[in-house]
Amino acid sequence: MTLSRQQFRRAMRHKRNQLSSDVQYLASVDLSHQFSALPEVAGSKHIAVYLTADGEIDTKPLIEWLWQQGKHIYLPVIHPFSSGHLLFLRYEKTTPMVYNRYSIAEPKLDVTQIIPTAQLDLICTPLVAFAQDGHRLGMGGGYYDRTLAPWFASQQGPKPIGLAHDCQHVDELPVESWDVPLPKIVTPSQIWDWE
Repeated sequence: MTLSRQQFRRAMRHKRNQLSSDVQYLASVDLSHQFSALPEVAGSKHIAVYLTADGEIDTKPLIEWLWQQGKHIYLPVIHPFSSGHLLFLRYEKTTPMVYNRYSIAEPKLDVTQIIPTAQLDLICTPLVAFAQDGHRLGMGGGYYDRTLAPWFASQQGPKPIGLAHDCQHVDELPVESWDVPLPKIVTPSQIWDWE
């Protein structure tokens, strides 16, 4: 029996939420080490990451490491006027935070902290599952699909890099015509590179 995208999402979210706090912590540290080995990180100054929710791999060690390297970090904020779109705001230790409609922490909206998406170097994307060919299954809101559409169309602008637990890798996913594979996905144990 083939699972629908929604059933697939539910099963994979359950799987990653079953990981113990010890496993989660070690995975987050290992992910940070893998990410630090990416050749594109050295030349990148403006990097969008996201704060963890719903069993996603913890990005805090990665963010801390990037700060130590002098990188500017940005977090996604749900656009208040353009439905289904994201803004990216500068994130520092002192950034005032609020919770969005999905109960995910994001920087309090401050227009002086917004970076135009095209000026980002890398966009780290969350995902629920990913397949052998680089296709990702997101949460279903389409926020990152819209954000990354210009890159997928031209391979110009900020490069998307997926972040995931190893257990989120599957042989194949239910794919729609609008789905475009990511060029690179980083897990605690390896870098998946389709470039």
